[in-house]
This record gives sequence, structure tokens and C-alpha cells, in this order.
Amino acid sequence: MSLVTAILPTTGRVAISQSVRNLSAHLAIGRGNGLWTTPPIPSVGATGLIDEIARRRATEVGYVIPSPTGDIITPNGAYVRTATVTRFLYFRFAFEISEALGQTIREQAIFLNTTLAIGVSEATFYLLPAQVASQGLMLVLQNSAPIVRSPTTRNFYEHVISF
Repeated sequence: MSLVTAILPTTGRVAISQSVRNLSAHLAIGRGNGLWTTPPIPSVGATGLIDEIARRRATEVGYVIPSPTGDIITPNGAYVRTATVTRFLYFRFAFEISEALGQTIREQAIFLNTTLAIGVSEATFYLLPAQVASQGLMLVLQNSAPIVRSPTTRNFYEHVISF
């Protein structure tokens, strides 16, 4: 008896990247569990944050390719932007200085297709939990060491997702 092996080829991964690129993306930030002394490994079954503070619409979503001289630096390597559709999708979120001021952030997640509450303008980039009717689907979840939002720092979050 022979086994049939199926794979997800690069072209399939590019198709997924292209589909995700066309969806709205928000980065949700949360307090996590204040008892965490070190960030726990996120659960693959998680569907939301433990204690969401707010979320921010992506300021940039685009394709990238690995490059040792890239200007987008992540724990997994360096990347450069490209106009060519690739299986690597770059997300950038820029929080304004006044947003989530003084909050301690221990968890971050990218959500796709967040639905805004009735009366919230589509032009709104920063959303409090009460302004969200449906959180959408979580694409990526990350727990981190505490980050305290300071009035002197503008936080940027960058993620490269490899499909």
C-alpha cells in the first residue's frame, strides 16, 4: 500500500498571502495576565486576547522578500519590500503617542476582518473594545515581556508572516 502525500507548494502559499493581503488587518494589544513573570507560549487554540486594551488598523501591508541587507528587521531575519506578490507578507502598525498611554502591554495579535460597532467611522484607525462589533479572525498571537506605553515614545510593531 502506498501513501499519497500532498503538499502546499509555493504557488499555493503565494495565493494565501495574496488573499490575506486583501483583508483588513488590525493589531490588538492587551494586558495579558498581570501575574506573568515571563511571557508564556501562546495557545494555538486562542481566539482572542486575555485582556484587550485597544487595536490599531495596519498602516502598511505589503509583500517582502528575505534579504541580508533588508531594512525590515525581525527575529527571523531581514526583508526588503517588493511589488511582486510573494509568500511573505509584511504588516506595520504605528501607534500614536497618545494611544494606550500608561498601559502595560503583554500580548499582541493581528486580526483580520474586524467589524466596527455601529456608528464607528471606517476612517477610525484606533479602536477601543467597545468600538468593535466582531473581532474578526486572529492570524498571529504573540506574548511578550511587559511594554509600558510611555508619553515620550511612539510604538511601532512590524511582523512578517511566511505562508
